[in-house]
Parts: sequence; C-alpha cells; structure tokens
Amino acid sequence: MTTDVLTPVLTAGWGDDRAWTLEAYERRGGYQALRTGLAMSPADLTALVKDAGLRGRGGAGFPTGMKWSFIPQDNPKPKYLVVNADESEPGTCKDIPLMMASPHTLVEGVVLAAHAIRAERAFIYVRGEVLHVVRRLRAAVREAYEAGYLGADVLGTGVNVDLVVHAGAGAYICGEETALLDSLEGRRGQPRLRPPFPAVEGLYASPTVINNVESIASVPAIVRGGVEWFGSMGTEKSKGFTIYSLSGHVRRPGQYEAPLGVTLRQLLELGGGMRDGAELKFWTPGGSSTPLLTAEHLDVPLDYEGVSAAGSMLGTKALQVFDQTTSVVRCVLRWTEFYKHESCGKCTPCREGTWWLVQALQRLDTGQGRPGDVELLLDLCDNILGRSFCALGDGATSPITSAIKHFREEFEAGMHTPSRELFPPERSTAWARPLEGSPA
Repeated sequence: MTTDVLTPVLTAGWGDDRAWTLEAYERRGGYQALRTGLAMSPADLTALVKDAGLRGRGGAGFPTGMKWSFIPQDNPKPKYLVVNADESEPGTCKDIPLMMASPHTLVEGVVLAAHAIRAERAFIYVRGEVLHVVRRLRAAVREAYEAGYLGADVLGTGVNVDLVVHAGAGAYICGEETALLDSLEGRRGQPRLRPPFPAVEGLYASPTVINNVESIASVPAIVRGGVEWFGSMGTEKSKGFTIYSLSGHVRRPGQYEAPLGVTLRQLLELGGGMRDGAELKFWTPGGSSTPLLTAEHLDVPLDYEGVSAAGSMLGTKALQVFDQTTSVVRCVLRWTEFYKHESCGKCTPCREGTWWLVQALQRLDTGQGRPGDVELLLDLCDNILGRSFCALGDGATSPITSAIKHFREEFEAGMHTPSRELFPPERSTAWARPLEGSPA
C-alpha cells in the first residue's frame, strides 16, 4: 500500500496520547503560529491567507482570504467570526473527528481569523446532536482561556478575543450560513434573502465572516509553513491539503488527508480497495447533494476544477462508494426523503418539490412506476433547480438528475420490477472486516 500520497497536517497528531488536551497540542507546536500571527497586522495576516490560496473547505470552495477582505472595516459596528460546525450533509464526517481529536487546532485558528478581521467575539456553531463534541470544544476553550490564548489581551498583544461554543438544535438547514445566523440569534433557522450579505449585515446585523471548521483549522498551519509550503501541495488553482472522508463499500473507511487533486483510485488503494467481491458502481465526490460519478471517473483529480469538469462538485469531499449490489433508485430515494424532511418550508419549490420527488421515487422503488415518471422527476428537478431560496433545493436535485443520466435503465425498470427484486439484500456481498492500521 502506498502512503506517500498522504500529507498529514491537520490529522498529524490524532493518534497521540490524549491528543485533545492543551498539553498534547503544545507538545506538537500548538499555539506557536498564534504568536507569529498576532505579531502581524490584520491586513498582513489576511494577505497571507489570500496569497496561500486557501479555499473554503465546507463545500463552495470560495477563497478564504478574499472572504475575510470583504469585511468593511469602516463600519462602526462590531465584527463577528462564526465557525460553521453544523456538519449534517449525508456522508460528511471530517469536521467532527477533527474537533474531537484536536479541538485546539480549531481554537488557535479562530483567534488568528478573528485577529485578521478585527473581531473581538467569535462563535462555533456545533450540530446539536454531537454533544460529545460540544463538551470537548468547551473543555478546550476553557483551557485556552486559562492559558491566556483567549480573552482580554491575548498573550499580552492587546488583542481581545472571546469565543462561545453554541449547540444548535439539530437542523440540516442550519448548515446554510444565513439560516445558521438566524438560529444563533435565537430564531427559527431559515435562509435569509441576500443582499445584504453577511459580510455587511450578518450576525446581529453586523459584519460577519462565516467559515467551515476545516478552513479555520488550516490557518495555523499556513502561518507556520508559509505560502510556498502550502502551495507545494495541491494543484495550481486548488492549493494545499484537505481531509477526504472515504466511506461505503471499501475495506478501510476513514479520513485520508491528502493534497487536493488526488484521485479516487489512489484513495481506494489507501483504503484497501473495495470490499471482497465488490465492483465500483457509483460514488459521490462531495456528499449526497453533489451529482453522482461512476467508475469511469476514477482518475478525475479531486480538486474544485477537476470535479467540476466531470460534471459534479467537490463539496465536502465526502466520498461515498457504492458497489454493484446497490440500487441507485433506492439510494437516491433515501437521500431525497432526507431532503424532504429537512426542508425548512420557506419556499414553495423546495417544500413542495421534494415531496413530489419522494412520491415518484417511492413508486419506482416498489415497481409501481407510472409511464412518464422518469420525465416527471426530471421536470420537477428542473422546476426546483435555481428557483429555491437556498442551495438545499438545488442539492436535492443533483443526485436524481445525475443518477438518471448514468442509470436510466434502473429507473425505467421501476415501472414493473421492485428494487428489492433487482438488487435482493441476500445477494449483497458480506462486509469485509476492517484492516489493521486504519487511518485517523
């Protein structure tokens, strides 16, 4: 097995004894980057992150430094930093293990980012179901306050940063940044109309930056290593390292930290290959809301440009791998049921459209499809895409349209044959035991 493809930076200390404690983090050089960053001016720190080419690791891939520079510094209102830790996308599982194994990496990144945008108050909005993560983060924040890394006059530099760990109530829609802000303010989480954008009127109608956990956690490494070091990994337009979440019908699922531009073929090799007797049928490059890809895309570079050119999105780099025993119709139905349930109901295309999508998919799954159901699905998707209030509606259409593109015959078969007959559970290959030496 070749492991030289891996670039452990964020995951480097995950296997250390009590890796999550301040003592263990400082042994790994933790908070040294904070001293360096706080000695820089906010403008220089922002320029450093911009020059490094760090792009948002939460899905859209927007340049992080550019996002910071949008904050109007002539606005007299306070500035806020909000970390989006509401990791709810099906298949996505990188931020939670990061916060569990090394919460101080995120805390150090928060202080640096807050300094860069001149914010004195920061929030980490955590998905409400993961109470163990909330507790670990709050313990880390407490340690950071006691050590002088948070609070008034951080490390004697005159910089003030207070950090609040906020537990959400468990709603997928709160992963959308403006719905997250409404929830953080105590209201029902629903997307806001834009403009104004959060950089101008965000939390409490003040300038706000919202970044993903991995984006903020990558900042200390950039401050330590510099622009050239960060740019030595990845591709020309998608620079640096990132965490790929490999799951599904593979022998060794887990988190694989590698340069942007690695391929699924390489990651599958690291993961021990497909489970015994399995052949790759389809996979998601970035969670269930990204268009499906197939075995013909095994060598697509997993960076923002490469995946886009293949007709999908890199998203959260949640690589869900499915073999030949999986019904694509049933799989897409399960995802669509999730989106229907999680729709906030604010806009008609998403609220009503996801309901109708589920009805049609259920008929095809049970072999009771009606003539024209496949065309109905495509028409519904066309009426949702680009017409919903936020990206939830768009994301709900992606797996359906891509699945029909690649596996239309399975949907057509749903006119007369149930999925359970086409793909009987007893024919499913037995799960292979996990191999020794699983990644962090």
